[in-house]
Amino acid sequence: MFDLSGRVALITGAGQNLGAEIARVLANNGAAVVVNDLFPDRAGAVASAISAAGGMAIAIEADVTDLEAVGQMVSEAEARLGPVDILVNNAGVPPNPSWDLLPFHQTSPESWRAWIDINLYGVLHCCHATVGGMVERGWGRVVNIVSDAGRTGEGLLAVYCAAKAGAAGFSRALAKEVAPHGVTVNALALGTLGPPGGDPELVQRMARRYPVGRIGAPADIAPAVLWLASDEASWVTGQTIPINGGYATS
Repeated sequence: MFDLSGRVALITGAGQNLGAEIARVLANNGAAVVVNDLFPDRAGAVASAISAAGGMAIAIEADVTDLEAVGQMVSEAEARLGPVDILVNNAGVPPNPSWDLLPFHQTSPESWRAWIDINLYGVLHCCHATVGGMVERGWGRVVNIVSDAGRTGEGLLAVYCAAKAGAAGFSRALAKEVAPHGVTVNALALGTLGPPGGDPELVQRMARRYPVGRIGAPADIAPAVLWLASDEASWVTGQTIPINGGYATS
């Protein structure tokens, strides 16, 4: 149903978990994928697995908080596969439930940078490097992975929430700029996802917050990215779509 043949997709932070699943699903539906990660071994393993399954994938190491590095990544991707048609901004720093989090007034600007640089500036950098080309070609898809915390707010995570809300607001504004040129921009606001091998006791405790009775998995999210990346979602733009197991309903 969702045919991405002939499209090139760049997925940031795709060396593990959700990013790896998105890369796999887009490749399975015909896209040539760029697996980006800060750690080349992880990116290479995902790209190799996709290639072994018959897909087209390359791995490129880059730090999305560095605008120059992002530009170099996009140039390399386009030289090897062609222009980037689909951008999935998945790279981010999520909160860790085991962290000893502090009220905002007890934090320092130094601690804010980790949240803001990757969760907000990473999105800006990658969009800046790719969206112009999409506009010129008259087709493009941007999917920004944000967090439901950016919609609802979470105590002790004020700066994280601000960064994710900022990425969602940026998505809405950029969508209005580029919609006349065949480019859509949307955000997916996620609830908690469980990495493989998570602490069972912690996972069970967190699952109690979700009406569906469990936390999410990458397989719950990747199909929505596939849809938004396809021609079938051409009339969907500027939206922040929650995928959250019922955690927040408005």
